Amino acid sequence: MKVLQKRAEADKAWNEKAQLIKYGKAPHPWHVLKERGYVKDIAGTDKKIAELMRTKRIGAYVGIDPTAPSLHVGHLVPLMALFWMYVHGYRAHTVVGGATAKIGDPTGRLQSREPMTKATIATNITKTHYQLKRLWVNVDNQAKRFGYEKEWAWERGLFNNSMWYNNTPFIEVVQRLFKGLRLGPLLSRETVKRRMAEGDGMSLDEFVYPLLQAWDWWHMFSSPKQIHMQIGGSDQYGNIISGIEAIKYMRDHEPNPDVKMPDDLFNTPVGFTVPLLTDSSGAKFGKSAGNAVWLDQFMTSTFDLYGYFMRRPDADVENLLKLFTFLPMERIKEIMEEQNRDPSKRPAQHALAFEVVALVHGVAEATATQARHRGLYSKREETSQELRIVPNELHAKDVNMASAFRVDIQLPESCVMHKSIASILYAAGLAPSKTEANRLTKQQGAYIGGAPGQPSASNKGMGYGDLTFTPVKNWFPEDTKNFLIDGKLLILRRGKHFIRVVEMVSNEEWEASGKTYPGEPYRGEMRQLRQALKDAAGGRDLGFKPSELQAILSEQSTIDFHKRLEEDEAEEKPQLTFLERRRLGRKTNPRHKTPVDRYLANKPAKEAAVKKLLQARRRGEIPEISGE
Repeated sequence: MKVLQKRAEADKAWNEKAQLIKYGKAPHPWHVLKERGYVKDIAGTDKKIAELMRTKRIGAYVGIDPTAPSLHVGHLVPLMALFWMYVHGYRAHTVVGGATAKIGDPTGRLQSREPMTKATIATNITKTHYQLKRLWVNVDNQAKRFGYEKEWAWERGLFNNSMWYNNTPFIEVVQRLFKGLRLGPLLSRETVKRRMAEGDGMSLDEFVYPLLQAWDWWHMFSSPKQIHMQIGGSDQYGNIISGIEAIKYMRDHEPNPDVKMPDDLFNTPVGFTVPLLTDSSGAKFGKSAGNAVWLDQFMTSTFDLYGYFMRRPDADVENLLKLFTFLPMERIKEIMEEQNRDPSKRPAQHALAFEVVALVHGVAEATATQARHRGLYSKREETSQELRIVPNELHAKDVNMASAFRVDIQLPESCVMHKSIASILYAAGLAPSKTEANRLTKQQGAYIGGAPGQPSASNKGMGYGDLTFTPVKNWFPEDTKNFLIDGKLLILRRGKHFIRVVEMVSNEEWEASGKTYPGEPYRGEMRQLRQALKDAAGGRDLGFKPSELQAILSEQSTIDFHKRLEEDEAEEKPQLTFLERRRLGRKTNPRHKTPVDRYLANKPAKEAAVKKLLQARRRGEIPEISGE
């Protein structure tokens, strides 16, 4: 009853708001989107969309195929349009194309995409999913910062289209969707004609891609979510039109009279595209020296992201403030007036950069990044008020990417295939110790990518188009291989947000990389030894490999035993048996080559550092290195 009562109250409030909009006493959300520059091409009529948005709390969605390991700033334009609809009370959803990414959108391409491996798709899906998840958390915080009080009826969602494709028989798609489409209009699409005339031809999977996108929309349109609107990039107008035609056909030819929808305003699909952004020089926005500006802070640092927006020309910055921020239009006007009075202080660029970083990485990170930027580039106290954009007390609640784990890491085969799951969690950085990792597994606080609905003990790996996790349980080390995707990828999660996409590499590749991981054998000894060798080389890091370090450790161990033996003999303390004395106390033949000699042959710099270290060791000037 409480839910029904809340729903009734929400509907009443919406109807009251619709009346205020009708008589000009409240801003129309559709006009807000147009005023800020989000609307390029409209699928439907302007009047119909305005009336639909005024009278009905419609649902809208933005779809993203995870064909790259991160979102980039270009994705933010359609997403910001969706976020604005969300803060105005509409149902807003983002869809990750876990299924359609296996094909790739051919729109605007003259050549087919290079096929992605299963491991790449799984990695991209995971990273894209959690980037969107963090964005939504920050959107809620941004909404509160700018005075949008969250209501019970606000709704946001994050889907993966593999959810319905994995449970939909192909024959149903053919029967419901393909039957109503004619080849003539499909062949006349600009993308198809260009590919056939100028490109390398078009495969059938690319040809039907718009139909699969249409099926996504139909699935959400006909569900209780009632997603009426699709928002797409500037190149998606044709796909949106195809989707609308397909939805209308399936709506009108619904065989079940109990669920058939009438052909009226409230059951009409609509959509629009956002503009393609270019800077004043004509270059495509979101590119820096030919490379995308990523939202993953490990691919584009927060400092570089801030700097990218700081470099936007004065002629572009007002438009970008409207598109990339929640700043009210009145505040943008004030900032631009301040900019015109003293362009050298760049208050508009600072406001833009701050708000974008706050949206992507949180206000706390934006504040810290702005301080670093000013400390590096500013030689005077700022007198402008660009920092006083709106009050903020949400730092602790932000999803601070600076403190988040890095998602993608590598671990050697010897760790992944031959250690317990607790050891792997510790090595992957998801637990501070093996003890804590064991506790996580016992309390089911750690998760592994597994088949939908399958317990991890069933040893069924995650499908590479899915993003489904099941609690980790202890299993035999040799069972870990059953969870590998594409034979080399392991996806782990701790809690809700901390993800690790672990790529298993060969032991030889790991050793050559010079990396270490928590819990790696000799790690404590090696860390201290690396520092000692660096000191012996005058502060230079000579890049010793793990095999070289282990040989040096072995040599040091021999030296240490010799010293202890001599001390025991001097004090007449026979603490070693005769056989131990004979084995450890015998003198080394100077002509005999030790492992250190063999590893460091023809490496004079390393050999000199090791010689200096071992001589100091023999003199007792360096304490023993003990493992941690």
